Amino acid sequence: MKITAKDIMSTQFHTLTSHMGVHQAVKLFKQASRAEGRKVFGMMVIDDSGGLAGILSMYDILLFMRPKHIHIWGMIDDIDIVGLVEQASEKTKSVLVGDIMTPDVITVTPDTHKLMILDIMIKKHVRRLPVVDNGKIQGIVYISDLFYDVLDRFMD
Repeated sequence: MKITAKDIMSTQFHTLTSHMGVHQAVKLFKQASRAEGRKVFGMMVIDDSGGLAGILSMYDILLFMRPKHIHIWGMIDDIDIVGLVEQASEKTKSVLVGDIMTPDVITVTPDTHKLMILDIMIKKHVRRLPVVDNGKIQGIVYISDLFYDVLDRFMD
């Protein structure tokens, strides 16, 4: 039996727009995490026509907020951490999601076999793959969906 992306993908997912401010996106991450009862690690970014424009992840946000001189670990005691956090928070108010998102997203189609999805996730070190058909997002496959599907099949 061929198991494809459409068989294991989640069709409930959160989206952002590239024109949205990062500060607003952070609030949506918090809201989504509360609503889901689990931490949301990334959200798909849609363009004006509803197509996939990119993904904004926790990593993207933290990379943007991270002070550029933080590599000076030997002098960490001399750094005003509270001031840096406040500066980073202020930066999120003036920058758009489209400025810091990952635009080059690896995607699969609804008919992509789960073993191909597994191979892509492992080789590309990704934890989620948007499922796109004719330019429109159909769902998303999380590595946890794939993991538990594979485990269920081994345990049966």
